[in-house]
Amino acid sequence: MTLFMLKVMNPLFICYPKCSTCGKAAEWLRQHDIAFDLRDIFLQNPTESELQEWIARSGLPVSRFFNTSGLRYRALGLKDRVKTTPREELVRLLATDGMLVKRPLLVLPDRVLVGFREPEWDAALLNRR
Repeated sequence: MTLFMLKVMNPLFICYPKCSTCGKAAEWLRQHDIAFDLRDIFLQNPTESELQEWIARSGLPVSRFFNTSGLRYRALGLKDRVKTTPREELVRLLATDGMLVKRPLLVLPDRVLVGFREPEWDAALLNRR
């Protein structure tokens, strides 16, 4: 045994437990024996700094991190606002309410997956194309 032990980190699975898509994604992870750390987005929404890092790591525009089918998104009239609002302001807004954030999020060491699309998860986690 070495003096320093490196801990292998599980992917961070951020979800809303009542969301059916999150349930499907969690079941997919379990079926493929992929251990993960669970975080309820309603109880602990992502911070501004987490979102900044995850958006950069994902390679996606900030607009892809919005839950466009959510009631809060519609109530705030964000459909047109996300096109013209500065990125920093959008990230601050996302950090105020986890229900604005697209889910599930799967935070991996080298990327972040937004939403559950099985082929994308297969490629990222099972090395299938």
